[in-house]
Amino acid sequence: MTNNICHKHFVLSVIVLLVLFTNTTATVTSKLSYKCTDKERDALLHFKSYLDHHEPDGALSTWTTEGEEATNDCCKWRGVSCTNHSHVTGLHLKGNNLEGKISPSLLNLSYLIDLDLSFNSFHGSIPKFIGSMTQLKSLDLGANYFTGVVPPVLGNLTNLKYLSLYNLISCTVENLDWLSHLSNLNILYMDGISLAKVDKWVNMILSLQNLSYLSFDGCDLSHVMHPYSYSSFNSSSSSIVELYLENNNLNTSMYHWLFPLTSNKLEFLSLSSNNLDWIPKYLGNLCSLNSLFFNDNLVPVKLSDLLNKLSGCTSRTLESLQASSSWLTGSLSDDIRKFSSLYILDLSNNQLNCTISETVWKLPKIWSLDISNNSLEGVPSEAQMPNISAIEVINWSSCKLGPHFPKWIQALKNLSSINLAYNKVLDTIPEDFWNMWPSRLTYLNLSSNNITGIITNLSANFADQYFPSSLDLSSNNFYGPIPDVPFNLISLDLSRNKFSGEISFLCQIFVTFITLINLSHNSFTGQIPDCLYHFTTLEYLNLGHNSFSGRVPASIQHLINLKVLNLYNNSLSGELPSSLKNCTDLKYLELGANNFSGYVPVWIGEKLSRLHALSLTSNKLFGTIPLQLCELVHLQILDLSMNRLNGTIPTCLSNLMSMNSINGTMSSYSLKPSVYKLKRPVILPPMFYVDYVDQAMIKWQGHLHEFSKTLGLLTIIDLSRNNLTGKIPQELTNLSKLIALDLSMNALHGEIPPNIGEMKELLILDLSRNNLSGVIPSSMSKISFLDYLDVSYNNLSGKIPSGTQLQTFDPSRYVGNEGLCGLPLSEQCPGDKEKEATLAIGEGHVTEDDIQMWFYIGGAIGFSIGFWMVCIALLVNRRGRHTFFHFLDHLGNWIYVKVMILIAKSQRVANP
Repeated sequence: MTNNICHKHFVLSVIVLLVLFTNTTATVTSKLSYKCTDKERDALLHFKSYLDHHEPDGALSTWTTEGEEATNDCCKWRGVSCTNHSHVTGLHLKGNNLEGKISPSLLNLSYLIDLDLSFNSFHGSIPKFIGSMTQLKSLDLGANYFTGVVPPVLGNLTNLKYLSLYNLISCTVENLDWLSHLSNLNILYMDGISLAKVDKWVNMILSLQNLSYLSFDGCDLSHVMHPYSYSSFNSSSSSIVELYLENNNLNTSMYHWLFPLTSNKLEFLSLSSNNLDWIPKYLGNLCSLNSLFFNDNLVPVKLSDLLNKLSGCTSRTLESLQASSSWLTGSLSDDIRKFSSLYILDLSNNQLNCTISETVWKLPKIWSLDISNNSLEGVPSEAQMPNISAIEVINWSSCKLGPHFPKWIQALKNLSSINLAYNKVLDTIPEDFWNMWPSRLTYLNLSSNNITGIITNLSANFADQYFPSSLDLSSNNFYGPIPDVPFNLISLDLSRNKFSGEISFLCQIFVTFITLINLSHNSFTGQIPDCLYHFTTLEYLNLGHNSFSGRVPASIQHLINLKVLNLYNNSLSGELPSSLKNCTDLKYLELGANNFSGYVPVWIGEKLSRLHALSLTSNKLFGTIPLQLCELVHLQILDLSMNRLNGTIPTCLSNLMSMNSINGTMSSYSLKPSVYKLKRPVILPPMFYVDYVDQAMIKWQGHLHEFSKTLGLLTIIDLSRNNLTGKIPQELTNLSKLIALDLSMNALHGEIPPNIGEMKELLILDLSRNNLSGVIPSSMSKISFLDYLDVSYNNLSGKIPSGTQLQTFDPSRYVGNEGLCGLPLSEQCPGDKEKEATLAIGEGHVTEDDIQMWFYIGGAIGFSIGFWMVCIALLVNRRGRHTFFHFLDHLGNWIYVKVMILIAKSQRVANP
């Protein structure tokens, strides 16, 4: 379709960038023909010397004059552009992991007009000397770690056409007066920088007569007291074509200053992630507006009101309306018929109900329709199919299409993206479904239904070009072998079905942009094929809960971008594969419930420094716990249980700093790409939006449970069911945020660390079936959140410390310790009977009449307090009120404690 806005924005963006920077880059031919000057080469080498790591990831390895491949011609160095007159005109170093400060030697690049240092780790303040580089036309410092005030000297860069200070969240702006000097500015990013103290910022923007693109995402605009002065400008002065105001906590009072920023030049407006419950009528009169983003607004809005406000000339030009997750209410009514140019309509994740109006199926240009996660009903009739035959993208997940499979889908011959997940379909798929869209599909999601049947041909429908595709059939009842899969997948999820046979089909995937493979919870057998060298971009590999056997293939060493590897519950054998040491980006390594043998390798601690979770449970590993594991400072989960490990528990486990803070860095990962510069030139198709949630089997309160979305909140050490000896290290108690510690079924001896009560976040503590001796530390009564405790079958003695938690556990949690006494055990401690006898003779003897009397007294006092609180609060002054309420608090507490003591004494007397 010629007016496809996805391609339109992309093409426009490319054209803008080409126009802006036509003179900034040289051709390969010019680089080969001309050499840079000595002055400029030295300036670049000095820039490199300022970095904390001179060659991070080899990013600037070509910046050298030494070695076989070295060259004095800096025009041939990576990221450097030159003119045919041998002068450096561009530095394009985006995303090269550069760290350090920016060298002032850049001032010697007197012909530099394009400087891009974005998405690195530069720190310190933004250098003021950049304000002297007045020849710059493009400056991008975004996504770094700069701090302090944005220097006003940037206003000296009067030739700038492009300025990005994107996501400098530690920087502030005290005023924007300097911005008014950038009269040539065309594109401006200031996302993430607080503008809370900047008054009249709207006037500053309006003074930039050439500004066409403005992004103020997350700039605290709701805190600005006076955003606009009406004395200087009118609405016609705005030149803005694309305007982004997301994540500013704005309410509808913002519409009075939005008005002068809008004109008939405005084509793209994003108001997402604010608190807007309506839109003004003037937005419906913007005759060039073709895209409106109204996602993630947290205040209920009627869809009919939204459509009515846009029903002016905007309704004839609007091509994309995206209003997902915005508490939209009402129905998808006939009002939609006015929007004859709609190409993309996204109303997902709202509160819409009733039947879908038939006018939806009459929208002549509709290309993508997303109505997922609502309570809408209604599907197009056979007579309406020709009207929407051009539709290519449908997302109707969670739309109550079941229980039968919606066969009418097959009438939409031009589909390229289908999402029918979560529709409670209890049916089989027609055999001809797999042949309906030959070489067209790029995205197919039928997950989380109850669909059954055999898969015949997964590759025939998918595009045969090198465009990435995604396939998700997870959580159904498909069975049988997988004959083939598309070769151009970015994501493959067949988990939680009944598929069987071998997985040699993975070797068919040879386009190198796949990021996710999830085949878990099936019945696959055989060996993992040794063709993983294809998957250098793979980030998530989950083959858990199958019946794979043999060794882990050596080709796994090529998965250099792997973040998650889950092989849990298979029959894999051999030593833990040393080829994994190349996967240095791993965050989650789950190799439990297999037949791995040998030592726990030291390279795990030395090479996999980014690990957040390590599980080697239920294998045949032996030897000691290597001290190198203590170097995994990001580790939140350490599970070495159910092996044959011996030796002592390393005291250095206290170095696991992430167990001192619950940071939630695991469990949920998103493959959504960074669409930046220009910010949204393309509305990405669904296959680029792939989410992955970790799944881990964790022993919780003595039973295995599968954790997923909450996994990132867990901090766990499980060393149970081994042959560990020695004492429990006192140092372990430094892990103050640990929530589960399981050392059960070992041969540990000595006393329980006396200050174990400092581990106040513990929910689970299992020390059972060891040889521990001594008393249960009194500090343990301070662990107020303790929900599971087991110290049974040790050699503990003495009285169980008094505390509301320790007395509530079942007596079985203390059995097997002959010397233990006190509640909840029936064995009384020496001296308990004498104390009870004294209480029975003296004031401790409490009858039901005593308790009832105290309750009557408490009730009477409570009534009096309630009455006089109201009266006195109206009569006394502020200090008097404060004193009085302070007294009442103490009095109420005193009464409560007295009553509770009486009840406890009566129960003790009644149950000797």
